[in-house]
Amino acid sequence: KTSVHVTALDGLVNVNSLFTVAVFVGLSLTTPGQHSLENRAPCDAGVDVAKKLLVFEVVSFSFFLFSSLVAQGLKLAINLLNSKDVDEAFRAHINLKVLRFGMMGSAVGSVMGCLFLMLSMVNVIEIRLGMLSCGSKSSVHAAAALVALVSSALLVYISTAVYAFLH
Repeated sequence: KTSVHVTALDGLVNVNSLFTVAVFVGLSLTTPGQHSLENRAPCDAGVDVAKKLLVFEVVSFSFFLFSSLVAQGLKLAINLLNSKDVDEAFRAHINLKVLRFGMMGSAVGSVMGCLFLMLSMVNVIEIRLGMLSCGSKSSVHAAAALVALVSSALLVYISTAVYAFLH
């Protein structure tokens, strides 16, 4: 069973790495005083939106880093337990409660990171396309698509993680 856990932890770390790249791309796309593509002054995002973007990006990065470090720690524990017998590399004797708790903690960190990344991307949309409050159709459509797709993907991820945790 441990090889399945190691593979799942590897996948989680890889996905977190991709999302971490998205955090830095989001940060690089924003400059203070930038005018939106809506080309109306009331639709331009203020400094408060840029500040929220920065906060959401940092919090998102923190959750992804937390999740990855917990997953790497579990992998390290499994590998250290296996170091006694090289031929038995995927059959470690590890406390299943600790493993399940750590994997669930890592999954929760990834979900929280995704939520804050989604919030930061809404801020990027507002900065680039115009504020949602001014009724910019492009902003509303982009934000609605983002929230709908990310929420449904998170629902699938949470459902499968809870199912795996309980079974």
